[in-house]
Amino acid sequence: MNLATIDILIIVFYIIITVLFGLYVSKKASKSLTSYFLGGNEIPWYYLGLSNASGMFDISGTMWAVTIMFVYGLKSAWLPWSWPVWNQVFVFVFLAAWLRRSNVMTGAQWITYRFGEGLGARLSHIIVTVFAVISTLGFIAYFFEGIGKFVVIFFPWDLSFHIGAFQVLSEQSYALIIIGITTLYTLKGGMYSVVATEVLQFLIMTVSCLVIGYIAFTSVTFAQVDAAVPANWKDLFFGMHLDLDWTGYIDSVNQKIDEDGFSLFGFFFMMMIFKGIFASLAGPVPSYDMQRVLSTKNPVDASKMSALTIVVLSVPRYLMIAGFAVLCLVYMGPELQGLGSGFDFETILPEAINRFVPIGVKGLLLAGLLAAFMGTFAAFINSAPAYLVNDIYKKYINPNAANKTYIRYSYLSSVFIVVVGLIGGFFASSINSLTLWLTFGLYGGYAAANVLKWIWWRFNSYGYFGGMLAGLIASTLLPKIFEDTSSIFLFPYVLLISFIGCALGVYLAKPDDMKVLKHFYRTTKPWGFWKPVISEIRKDDQAFVQNKTFKLDMLNCIIGIVWQMTFVLAPMYLIIKEYNSLYIVLAIMVITSVILKLTWYNKLADKESKVG
Repeated sequence: MNLATIDILIIVFYIIITVLFGLYVSKKASKSLTSYFLGGNEIPWYYLGLSNASGMFDISGTMWAVTIMFVYGLKSAWLPWSWPVWNQVFVFVFLAAWLRRSNVMTGAQWITYRFGEGLGARLSHIIVTVFAVISTLGFIAYFFEGIGKFVVIFFPWDLSFHIGAFQVLSEQSYALIIIGITTLYTLKGGMYSVVATEVLQFLIMTVSCLVIGYIAFTSVTFAQVDAAVPANWKDLFFGMHLDLDWTGYIDSVNQKIDEDGFSLFGFFFMMMIFKGIFASLAGPVPSYDMQRVLSTKNPVDASKMSALTIVVLSVPRYLMIAGFAVLCLVYMGPELQGLGSGFDFETILPEAINRFVPIGVKGLLLAGLLAAFMGTFAAFINSAPAYLVNDIYKKYINPNAANKTYIRYSYLSSVFIVVVGLIGGFFASSINSLTLWLTFGLYGGYAAANVLKWIWWRFNSYGYFGGMLAGLIASTLLPKIFEDTSSIFLFPYVLLISFIGCALGVYLAKPDDMKVLKHFYRTTKPWGFWKPVISEIRKDDQAFVQNKTFKLDMLNCIIGIVWQMTFVLAPMYLIIKEYNSLYIVLAIMVITSVILKLTWYNKLADKESKVG
């Protein structure tokens, strides 16, 4: 398909503006590492919230979300729990404040704050850096796979070529060009560039989402949707089996469901809950989400920023997701039935844009989706080099270098990470396979050690190192050993192996320095099993009060998950015109919002006043 001239001009104009803006703020970013990676802790929380939302609005994830709604209907609202999306609830309720109180630059630097400076702490410091880099490489491959599939449908030029016996496909060439442009402005501008461009990108994307939602809402009737989908497609709830048969509608979708491995939906859902609790309690992984938290001015702003992310991300995004899924079901269903098994369902999003979006709006939407991709990609390549430069080069190699030297090495680290990630992207099989590996495999190795670090005083640096190392090895090797088993079903084994690594480290080594533990608990003040540390603190400060908000925090997390789900479901029910369900969801949204206002928001400042 050839884009109209006006659409191409809109896209080119946007890319030029983005690059120039990134270069414009580069002088401010180059003052110091804190300015480069954290924006000098002076960026307002609402800008960081918009930036964080934009960073989560990537093309690969949106393509996946449109695909799963097309295939699974309203039950697709549960599938993003595999990340889990509701970890953001745990973050805004209590983890953002805990993390921000450390005043560090990276997740690896936080390890020193938690475990001290001994050998075990240094090993833990290094293993977190390794995890941060590996996870970033995985996401770069994930982005590479998604952006290539997306843009090749729209641009008419064949950019495929050969390097010896190795062929670079046209979609891979387009991905390389877009990634190269994004890397350029991110290198120069750091966090200032990332946040500034992501706020702009979010505004463009929101307008595009509203337009798509309007097109779908006015173009499709309730009866048309009802005729295009099988029984149970509109049902949010489920039993042990998916019970969704596409025979006679689009037969090849049944094959897609089998390939995804989601037929036993009830068991899959239990796995998501099991994994989600551990992953959410572990806190943000060392990537762009953690970087946004550490960039805020104070813990209260960190909490508000994380809550804002949920609100501004979910509604516009799911208007577009539901809109495209419904348009494709109604107007492309008979055609897809005739194609048999020859259609790649991961290309539903670009196919829908191709067919249903008018000229002019198409350029705006494509610019918005490219903006979403560029924003997410920029966030990752801004966060990972901080670990290599601040936590390896500065800490162990050259602690007294000039700021210009650190910034220069940040540029080199970014380029290195992007190149290695792209090499992995050339060998990725699909967006879905990468999604499952990232969410259930790799993050399974992260969860155990990073839950225990918050809640148990006896969990020492060797336990952290042992758990992270065991988890990384398990998440890397088990998918290769059990190639025919989905990563989701390997998660419990990865988690178990990681817990064994934690236990070995804890009981084969002494507890960490009490002085370090006292400083950590006094400044962070988490709940959990900290009685010996609290007793030591009270020897110096008899008035010290421990954190007793566990029950309230857990209640707010449960309410927050329901609250977040309403922002996902409301746009879906609106687009498919299930108004009775929509009214129920809106009522629940209002009730949960009022409860969170009383039990969480109103208590933020009071919580901070009691710390220390």
